[in-house]
Amino acid sequence: MDSHQSLGQRIRWARMRKGLSQAQLALPELSDSYVSLIESGKRTPTPEVVRLLARKLGCSASYLSSGIDEATQDRLQTTLDQAETALRGGRATEARDRFAELLADPALSSLPEPARRARWGHALALEAAGAIEEALREFAALGSALSPEYDTDEWIRVNVAAARCHWDHGDLTESAAVAERAFARVTTKQGPWSDETVKLGATLVGVYLERGDLVSARQLTDRLVERAEATGSPVARMAAYWEAALVAQHKADFEGAVTYGERALALLGEVADLRDASRLRGEYATLMLLARPQDAARARDELERALHERTATGAADADIAWCLTQLSRAELAMGEPRRAAERANEALEILGTEARPATAGALIALAEATLRLSRREEATATVDRAMACLGEIGPSREAAQGWFRLAELLSDAGSPQQRADAYRQALACAGL
Repeated sequence: MDSHQSLGQRIRWARMRKGLSQAQLALPELSDSYVSLIESGKRTPTPEVVRLLARKLGCSASYLSSGIDEATQDRLQTTLDQAETALRGGRATEARDRFAELLADPALSSLPEPARRARWGHALALEAAGAIEEALREFAALGSALSPEYDTDEWIRVNVAAARCHWDHGDLTESAAVAERAFARVTTKQGPWSDETVKLGATLVGVYLERGDLVSARQLTDRLVERAEATGSPVARMAAYWEAALVAQHKADFEGAVTYGERALALLGEVADLRDASRLRGEYATLMLLARPQDAARARDELERALHERTATGAADADIAWCLTQLSRAELAMGEPRRAAERANEALEILGTEARPATAGALIALAEATLRLSRREEATATVDRAMACLGEIGPSREAAQGWFRLAELLSDAGSPQQRADAYRQALACAGL
């Protein structure tokens, strides 16, 4: 028996191997004429009938449907589990190779659900590995096989991923275009929005904020909050409240940002994904440090919990390092520069020397901590490293934030010329 046979042929082959007549296989639930029609390919049995026949024939329903033996299915499933575990654990290259191994196996094409998971996982692994153009091609292929009318949520997830890839690739115009087209298409339908629709809207808000379109971001956020509250879904409300918090933060309304952040945080117990919980908890704590520095101890506790969650879920090194950098800032706000320096150094040990915003952020936190400890020579050297790092990154919102933080620090640790240069770099990165 193999996957090239039809379902009816596989049932007939298995029946004959068991030494059963059509009547013996059929009774008492079915008629022998119905079994004959199935075997000849003139009738397509329902999944329930396939499961019934599989029990009688002593094999699995998936074996009858696909023609792939159980040993091969087990092997493919093991590889799929390993690939998905590697992806969740931030091991993008390993995940990409595992998924590619699966997709090259001819048996996979006969197993629709594992094949779908493998294609989706491979696209995500390519994205995580930095192969953005390849990932975009994979997401385009996935999207072309889906219908926004019948596979709405899955189609939305593919478009969210494509918008995210364009964003990561630095093309905010195309990122917004992808998200806007998809959002317009799914919101023309009558009735309540799904969780995925709200998440798509949240992605679009993020793009608007990234390119500085605060008016569009605020208008869409108001719409998201209204729709999410109408559905009552914890996932939808959490996504909408968090985008509202980010919009408030960009308006420098830090109290409003914390208020929306608290609403989102209150829903964490109703959301199962620990990775989402960790991300939200950490971002909320950074808002607390901005809006209520007097509550830095609470922010530190939330960050400690977020760090534990990220470690438990095998988060990427950069995510763990980000959490450590924010903890350094919380310790500084609490008047603990020695502990702040330790946390910043932990982050730098993870990040290494690669020039990226996370590395610059950790260096700036370390520079401030060492300055508070009166280790001026070390602080000056660390500032120089941070400036060199930011200089290699290129313009982005994160780089602009880093230059602004550095400019503030340079009022105590650098020359007036250095401070002026940092402000100019910040404005240039912000497109001003």
